[in-house]
Amino acid sequence: MDQVYFDFNATTPVAPEVAAAMRPILEGIFGNPSSSHWAGQRIRAAIDAVREQAATFLHCTPSEVVFTSGGTEANNWALTGAFFSAHGKAKPHFIISSVEHPAIAQPAAFLERLGATVTRIAVDRFGQVDPGDVRRAITDQTVLVSVMHANNEVGTIQPIREIASIARRHGVLIHTDAAQSAGKIPTDVARLGVDLLTIAGHKMYAPAGVGLLYIRRGVALDPFMRGAGHESGRRAGTENVLEIVGLGAACDLAQEWIDSPRIRELRDYFWSRLEDALGERVVLNGHPSDRLPNTLNVSFPGQLGHEILARIPSLAASTGSACHAGSYDPSPVLSAMGVPEVVALGAIRFSLGRTSTREEVDWAVHQLLAALPST
Repeated sequence: MDQVYFDFNATTPVAPEVAAAMRPILEGIFGNPSSSHWAGQRIRAAIDAVREQAATFLHCTPSEVVFTSGGTEANNWALTGAFFSAHGKAKPHFIISSVEHPAIAQPAAFLERLGATVTRIAVDRFGQVDPGDVRRAITDQTVLVSVMHANNEVGTIQPIREIASIARRHGVLIHTDAAQSAGKIPTDVARLGVDLLTIAGHKMYAPAGVGLLYIRRGVALDPFMRGAGHESGRRAGTENVLEIVGLGAACDLAQEWIDSPRIRELRDYFWSRLEDALGERVVLNGHPSDRLPNTLNVSFPGQLGHEILARIPSLAASTGSACHAGSYDPSPVLSAMGVPEVVALGAIRFSLGRTSTREEVDWAVHQLLAALPST
């Protein structure tokens, strides 16, 4: 094989069905959705149809869906919007997990500069949050709890429903970043019990540059973008119609792939082949069962993940290590999970997708075994 792509958690290709849905917008259907004439209203109808598609996907009402430029904007908005809406809180308090994506961790740090306080909840060795720790962290100043639905590196799924129940009992907003989970496992907002939820289009076979924030009816969230009255006055800026239409098609398509047994079986086959061949020379990172069906994060103890991948240039996969002036630090996620550095530095994340095949897995295993030292 010339090239194999096992980095679907980083980004996905645009699905053919999504490209087909976008083509009419590219080829001549246009207009400003805020215009009252026929061209604008035709485009407004297209956006309204996508809002229905997204609402069906999330099991909410269309008015609770607000389109954004992607997951990062939606995450920033959830935190900053809650901060600036926290009237009556002398020192707004936020709770996040220690394994959040930088799109949550960095906005939280920014809010600390504005006077907020942030509690970062530890995780166990599988990367899961204990809901009891969230309960104990809540104070009378707590504004928002934000815990990701599933981790982007190890795939561990968080007990969002239990955390949301605790937050609700204390009158605290609950947000979850579902950028990695949407389209892989159910994201029914009513069942999860969340007030806010983030989706990123390019993680679910739509283009990069579009996403959404679910905002439960009745939740007061300060606008992230100010200007005109787009998105019912909640997010200013002329709508990105082309990509919004793509996101709608992706939401429809994703419902066929939720909890896909084929992808889960392929992931488990990948792990079994590595474990059979290497035994204790390979370690599974993340929860053994409460994990995204497509995600396999493994460590080769004593090795360096980036060096292994460098020996297999045709294989697209990821490490969580960061390079600083030629030296490498282990993934902050694995460090938060208590994974020893000698193990964490040898980590590689393989994330499979809808087009992944058994032949690709066999090829990758062969290449990995050849790239590892014989002893």
